Amino acid sequence: MILLRLLAVVTLLCGLIACGRSNKLIIGMDATYPPFEVLDAQGNCSGVSVDLGRALAVHLGREVEFRNISFDGLITALKSGSIDCVISSMTANDERRKSIAFSEPYVKNGLALLISAKSSVLSADDLKSPGRKIVVRLGTTGESYARDFLKDANIVAMDSDSACVLEVVNGNVDAWIYDQISIMRYHEQQPEATRALLKPLREEFWAIGLRQGDDALRDKVNEFLKKYRTEGGFASLADKHLMKEKTMMKQQGIPFVFDL
Repeated sequence: MILLRLLAVVTLLCGLIACGRSNKLIIGMDATYPPFEVLDAQGNCSGVSVDLGRALAVHLGREVEFRNISFDGLITALKSGSIDCVISSMTANDERRKSIAFSEPYVKNGLALLISAKSSVLSADDLKSPGRKIVVRLGTTGESYARDFLKDANIVAMDSDSACVLEVVNGNVDAWIYDQISIMRYHEQQPEATRALLKPLREEFWAIGLRQGDDALRDKVNEFLKKYRTEGGFASLADKHLMKEKTMMKQQGIPFVFDL
């Protein structure tokens, strides 16, 4: 009898633990990309994507947990089931759609150029000249763009934003191809050593990464994104995190990233 009671208690506890896990929304991100994903002073994930993820969890009626994972490991983590979705400034492109699904887009971003003040490059077309040196971050759409369309360039691949910026600042390369938001922020940090060309080389869309076949969650995420936009959620995120970028894009006549 005692053994049966113990087994019943264990079964109940296991059920409670399983319920707790199933009710938690685990979001993966690479927290090296301010102001969207970054670690705060306490080592916790913060930024635009965290605020968005918290709002999504409230909409779903679930607790939320954020896991900081290297960008090139996010899709593997998603496919293995260790996270439920990816909110990490991820471009929804055809290559990634081969292995994961995406929500409707929530950001329209473009590939832009951070140009060294020591370079003679004045436009994107100048990068097509033989012998140009370009830095890219490994695994990004900036890297794929450079390899696909700038065949005559010398391409240097780095594994972090800071390393790419340093190459530009030191004049080791002509330019870095990355997204508009980042280019604006890094130019602001190095105004004497860099120039920013924000006119997009190519428009891209960020979306929430989901497991293929998880249609129920995708439908709920899309429902949330539509409601969040209608109720002014993205406008609030811009006011909180992206006012300088919004102003700079307006000055250059470029639509803001949340204006899909």
